[in-house]
Amino acid sequence: MRCVEISTPGGPEVLVPVERPDPVPREGEVLIAVAAAGVNRPDVLQRRGQYPPPRGASDIPGLEVAGTVAAIGDGVTDWRIRDRVCALVSGGGYATLCVAPAPQCLPIPAPLDVIAAAAIPETFFTVWTNVFDRGRLKPGDIALFHGGTSGIGTTAIQLAAARGARVFATAGSDEKCRACEALGAERGINYRTEDFAAVVKELTGGRGVDLILDIVGADYVARNIAALAIDGRLVQIGLLGGTSSATIDLGEILRRRLTVTGSTLRARTVAEKGAIADALRREVWPLLEAGRVKPVIYRTFPLEDAAAAHRLMESSEHIGKIVLTAADGAPSSTVW
Repeated sequence: MRCVEISTPGGPEVLVPVERPDPVPREGEVLIAVAAAGVNRPDVLQRRGQYPPPRGASDIPGLEVAGTVAAIGDGVTDWRIRDRVCALVSGGGYATLCVAPAPQCLPIPAPLDVIAAAAIPETFFTVWTNVFDRGRLKPGDIALFHGGTSGIGTTAIQLAAARGARVFATAGSDEKCRACEALGAERGINYRTEDFAAVVKELTGGRGVDLILDIVGADYVARNIAALAIDGRLVQIGLLGGTSSATIDLGEILRRRLTVTGSTLRARTVAEKGAIADALRREVWPLLEAGRVKPVIYRTFPLEDAAAAHRLMESSEHIGKIVLTAADGAPSSTVW
């Protein structure tokens, strides 16, 4: 198979196209002929040597793929060869063949092509488990999503709005704020020129928001606490602020009955990820099939140009997802 490996920790240039032996599905796994693979911020961290794959996972980067089932391991009964699937994986996505646990596979929603489908698993699994499971967002709640034009942000805005929540989002430019609003946010907040805590307090009449999904941490934490309503929930899923520590007023948590939680996805068990997949199929797939929610694709690159895709990811210029295409000779394109 063709794939892209990390030759040594470093910059985008360490992503090297190579050939490796074809992987073989084990019991409970399927082999996917990959047509497209999503690019995510954890891939960048892994390339830098800051996010090693879990034990037993492929060292090849890539956490989500879409394509067709090419082979089936023992014990798999839900999938057949040539089924169109997208899948969440713990590694191995930047390749023309990738193994995936069968419970972490989902059918490609009927209106979507493989490029759009490849942009679904990592962000939709992450948003569902953190916004709706841990964050308990319900219709009528108010949510604030940081990084509103990231893959996570564009997904969270759409799903929350489609399920009846009131949504605010932060972004780094006025253009990106308007993009958030086009996706369903009531107000995009430019974090470079506005204090998001003050803005949401004003927009909610001093009440605050019920849920914050944060990928930054660091100096955002205290302001997140200030922006929460009584019984509010802060869900931390990233540390782009560059530190794992922050100072908060614990008294505020007591007085306003706040919940501070967080999670990672990659190291969870197959059973846990399978449960998230089941919830997505039941709760979210109807929205995708009806066109009420869709992945936002910013640009595609051929698999061999993974380094260029990472440079774009690190520039933070994109709105939505970046996707690698495994088809020979596939041209780059801008979709947003």
